[in-house]
Amino acid sequence: MRTRVKICGFTQVDEAVIAAKLGVDAIGLVFYPPSPRHVSIEQAQKIVKALPAFVTVVALFVDEIESQIKEVINKVSIDCIQFHGDESPVDCRLYNKPYMKAIRMLPDLNILEMTNQYHDASSLLLDAYHPGIKGGSGSQFDWDLIPKNCSKSIILAGGLHVDNVKSAIQSVRPYALDVSSGVEATKGVKDVAKMAAFIQAINEGDRGI
Repeated sequence: MRTRVKICGFTQVDEAVIAAKLGVDAIGLVFYPPSPRHVSIEQAQKIVKALPAFVTVVALFVDEIESQIKEVINKVSIDCIQFHGDESPVDCRLYNKPYMKAIRMLPDLNILEMTNQYHDASSLLLDAYHPGIKGGSGSQFDWDLIPKNCSKSIILAGGLHVDNVKSAIQSVRPYALDVSSGVEATKGVKDVAKMAAFIQAINEGDRGI
């Protein structure tokens, strides 16, 4: 099975277009004002309009109010919502959109219980836990915490970069990898060479090279 790739935190039109041409499956747009990767609705519209066909657009929110989420999805052509805070299953089901739920990994967390709670999520996105930071920390968690018998497709995030991609594929066998800081020049600015190398490493990992 081919490992999909999502690159998150685009702020510039040209970088998102280049990522699409490199073969990324999905781009993430961050609608979380405290993040250095936050985009306005107007900038998000420009990014989405410039994308070629067959690229999934994911809108990321962190404990956002309902009215703001509805404004974004009414004005920006997104395909999927990523809830990256403490949203309940009920919160995630309000918008008639496919969604993925981010889970910040802790040693005592029961992923199988999370799978039952968010049973209608498209996927679970597993990220590193960092006090006070809701994702994008660049930290890796212990992949052994991921159960082998999870019925929900897993998107692996947290501290991914070109040097650990193949190990991630071999150890976790995730449906997809999600990267942000690992392909950046600075926060919110993507590095084309790093994006290309990351995607190439995934392709090689899938082929067992």
